[in-house]
Amino acid sequence: MSNWSPKILAMRIHSLATTFNRCYHRASALHRPTGPPKLSPYDVNCILRANEHTQEFFGGSVKSYDTNQLASNSPIEDSRSEASCVHTSGLLLGIFDGHGGPACSQVISKRLMRYIAASLVPPDDLRQHMLGGAQSFSFLSCHNDKASTLTSLPNLEFVSEIKELYEKSFNQFANELTNTTLAGFQMHQTLENAFIRLDQDLSREAIEMPSLRTMSVAMSGAVALVAHIDGPHLHVASVGDCSAVLGTVTDTGQWVAKKLTNEHNSDNVGEVRRLLSEHPATERDTVIRGERLLGQLAPLRAMGDFRYKWTREQLEQLVVPQFGEQVIAPYYLTPPYLSACPEITHHILTPRDKFLIIASDGLWDTMSAMQTVHLVGEHMYGKAFLQPLTLPKQDITLGEISQMLSTRKAGLQKKPLDRNAATHLIRNALGGTEYGVEHSKLSHMLSLPQDIVRLFRDDITITVVYFDSEYLRNCPT
Repeated sequence: MSNWSPKILAMRIHSLATTFNRCYHRASALHRPTGPPKLSPYDVNCILRANEHTQEFFGGSVKSYDTNQLASNSPIEDSRSEASCVHTSGLLLGIFDGHGGPACSQVISKRLMRYIAASLVPPDDLRQHMLGGAQSFSFLSCHNDKASTLTSLPNLEFVSEIKELYEKSFNQFANELTNTTLAGFQMHQTLENAFIRLDQDLSREAIEMPSLRTMSVAMSGAVALVAHIDGPHLHVASVGDCSAVLGTVTDTGQWVAKKLTNEHNSDNVGEVRRLLSEHPATERDTVIRGERLLGQLAPLRAMGDFRYKWTREQLEQLVVPQFGEQVIAPYYLTPPYLSACPEITHHILTPRDKFLIIASDGLWDTMSAMQTVHLVGEHMYGKAFLQPLTLPKQDITLGEISQMLSTRKAGLQKKPLDRNAATHLIRNALGGTEYGVEHSKLSHMLSLPQDIVRLFRDDITITVVYFDSEYLRNCPT
C-alpha cells in the first residue's frame, strides 16, 4: 500500500467507506421498524421502569437521587451501587461497566464502596471497630441493594467460600489502615488507594486460590466511576469511560453542563501519551493498535483484566491451561499494560449546582452531556407539576390564586411521563427524535432480538443526584 499514489490511496479509502456504509444501511434496513409497533405504551413503560429506584434524604447537601438501568447484554454487564457511610457523613454512588462478562463489575460494585468507606474512618475509630469484629458490610448502609449476595455471579455457587475470601482481604486492608495517621489524610490519596488495593486483592486472590470462581472475576474486567458527596464537597474517581456531568444553572436561567471526568481511551491524547511513556519506544506501534490496547481492549484503564497486567509466566501457568493460548495478546512484551489507578476530580458545590449525572457509556453513546443536562433540567421543572396543588398557609388573594392556576396550567404541558429522571433519560436516549420521543422507535429498540440488540445499543446505567440549594447556600465550605 505504501507504493500507491495519494490519489489511488484516496480512491481506495473512499471505495472501502462506500462499501461499509452500504452494508451498514442494508443491515439497518433489515431491522428498521415496519408496520405497527411491537410493544404497546404500557409494555414500554413496564420495561423501562422495571429497575428504577428513587431515594430521598432529609438534611445534608443531597435531596434525593433517581437511578435506573436497562440491559442489552444477557446477563447485563453493568452494575450500580449507592450507599451512605455509617461512620462518616458521606454518600457514595457508583457505576460499573463490565466487559468480558459481568463477574468483575458485580464484585467490585459490592467491594469497592466498602474499601472506600473503611478508608474514611479515622484510624483510632477504625481500630476499635475492627477489634469489635466489624465486617465489611457494616461500614455502609446500602440503598436499592437488590442483590445483597453474590449468588447472581456465574460460577460462584459457593457464596460462603467467596465471602470468607473477600472478608479476609478486607480485614487485612482495614487493619493496615489502622496504622496510618489522621494528620496525613488526603481524599485524593484515599480514593486512589482504595481502587488500587481492591484491584491488587482481586489479583492476589486469583493467584493464591486459582479456581473457576476467582478466575472468572480476574479474566473479566470493568471500568468504574464512584462519586463521594459530603456536604459541599464532591469527589469523583474514575477508571475507564463512565462519565460524570454536573448540571449548573446561570444567573440568566441557562443550563450549563460541566464534565467532571475524562474518558481513558485512545481518543484521549494525554492518556495515550501516558501509556506509551510506560513502555519501550520499540512498542510504540503495538501498544495501541486499531484504537485498542494491544488491539483488543477499548478502555486504557480498568479493574480486573489481569490478562493485560500479569507477567507472561503467570498467564502461562494460571490462565492458559483453562482458557488457551489465545488469552495472551499479541506483542505482550512488557506488562502491565493496564492501570486501575483512578483519575480524581474535586468540586465544591454551590447553590447553582442542581444535579449530578453519572452513567455508563451506553448513555453517552447516544447523547451529549449538554443534552442530558437539558433533559434533566426540564424534567426537574416539569416534575413539580406531578404533585398536587397546595395553597400557602398565609392569606392569599383570588388574583394570586388565579396566577398560580395559570402557571400550573402552562406547566402541565411540560409534565414528564416518568417521575424518575434516569428513566426519562433512557426513554429519550432510545426513542428521542428532533420532534420528541417517538413510540415506534422506542418500541423497536426495546424489542430487538437478543442476538443483534448489542449492535444497536449497549447496557445503560444512570444515576441522577439532586442537590439541596438551600443547604448549599448556608453551609460552610
